[in-house]
Amino acid sequence: MTASAQEPATTREFVKQSSLYQEFLAEREEILKHKWLESERLGYDIGFERALLDWIRKHRESWRAARRQQVAGSTPAAEKKAS
Repeated sequence: MTASAQEPATTREFVKQSSLYQEFLAEREEILKHKWLESERLGYDIGFERALLDWIRKHRESWRAARRQQVAGSTPAAEKKAS
């Protein structure tokens, strides 16, 4: 295998490990949970786009704030402060 054939796999792994991609996945998971809960509540599938817009309007800001606190609390600097 040549080096150029390995680069795309290496790039994919880099992207998968990036904090931006991890945040995207976590946010997407929350939107899918919201979609399921709202669809169950209403008795029909509301669809991803409606769930996305509704979640952004109602929950995104507080979810991001809680997520920032969670991430800040798990950093080594925060662990030193807690000691």
